[in-house]
Amino acid sequence: MKFAVVVFPGSNCDRDMYDALKYDLDQDVTMLWHKDRDLSAFTTDDCIILPGGFSYGDYLRCGAIARFSPMMQSVIEFAQAGGKVLGVCNGFQILCESHLLPGALLRNENQQFVCKNVFIKDREEHIYKIPVAHGEGRYYAADKILDELEDNGQVIFYYCDEEGQKTAGSNPNGASRNIAGICNAQRNVFGMMPHPERACAEALGNTDGRQIMRELLMGVAQAI
Repeated sequence: MKFAVVVFPGSNCDRDMYDALKYDLDQDVTMLWHKDRDLSAFTTDDCIILPGGFSYGDYLRCGAIARFSPMMQSVIEFAQAGGKVLGVCNGFQILCESHLLPGALLRNENQQFVCKNVFIKDREEHIYKIPVAHGEGRYYAADKILDELEDNGQVIFYYCDEEGQKTAGSNPNGASRNIAGICNAQRNVFGMMPHPERACAEALGNTDGRQIMRELLMGVAQAI
C-alpha cells in the first residue's frame, strides 16, 4: 500500500502526517499538490490522505473551497472507484463538503478553538489518548443519518472519558452523539477530527496514534 498526502494552501499538518507515516510507521508516502490532478501512480489498494490545517484560509466554510481544487476532483473519482481516502480534521471537513461523507462539521459548541488531548474509543472499545485542534469540529447530521451511521457500524470513533464512557464532559466540541470519526457505507472513505499523526513519536510522549494508524492500515477498523 502506498500513501499520498495532499497539500493545500493553508495545510499545516501535511508534514506531520508525512513524517508519521514515513518515519514512525515505515510506509511509502509522497506529497501531492492541490493544483495537480494525476493519480495514475496509485491504485485502489493505496490511500490518499487529506491533512489538517486551514485549506484556502477556511474562507466561506471549512473545506468548501478545497472541495473544488483540481486534485480533489481526482480524489473524488478515486474514492468513487473504491480507492481509500482518509481525512483528518480539515480533511474530514473537506470530505463532508465533497459529499464523500455525510453530515457537516460546525463551529464548536463553546464557540472557542479547542487544542488539547482527548480520549476516543473505537468500535472494539479500545481507548486512545489523541490530540484535537479545531474551531469547527462539531460533527452534526440529522437524526435519521446518525441512526444509519450507528446501525451500519459507520461510526469509527467516539469521544469518551479515560474509562471509555461517552459523557458530555468528554465531548470537546459538542459533536452529535460524541462522534469523533465516521466512514462511508462502502468503508473506503473515512474522516476523523482528532490527530493520530500527532501521537506517533516517542519524543512527544504519546504513541497511541501509531496503533490507530496501524489498525486503519491493516483494516482492523474495517474502514479502509
